[in-house]
This record gives sequence, C-alpha cells and structure tokens, in this order.
Amino acid sequence: MSIVKIIEVIASSESSFDDAVQNAVTEASKSVRNIQSVYVENMKAKVEGTKIVSYGVNAKISFVVD
Repeated sequence: MSIVKIIEVIASSESSFDDAVQNAVTEASKSVRNIQSVYVENMKAKVEGTKIVSYGVNAKISFVVD
C-alpha cells in the first residue's frame, strides 16, 4: 500500500497560467520526490492598466511517500 501526501503551493509567472503551474511543480520537485499529480485550486491574474502583468495559481501537489 502506498501513502500519498498532498502539499499546497503558491506559484506565479509573468507569461501564463501554464507557466505558473509548471513553476509550482518545478519548485516542489526540488525538495519532494515521486510527484504524481497537480490540482489547480485557484487562478488569479494581476492587472495594471489594461494589461495582465502576472499570473498566479494555488496548486495542490500529490506525491508518493517512500
């Protein structure tokens, strides 16, 4: 039987929501092994004037514990 743990990560990007999610996984993988999935709970964008200047996500990352 495997034990799966879930951590919550907040990440951002100046280019897209996809990049923000990738940044979350990349940063989590620096200290966590065996990442299985990522669930995006919330998305938000920061707007200045009429342009989006950054994208952010709250993501839950699941991984199998050794």
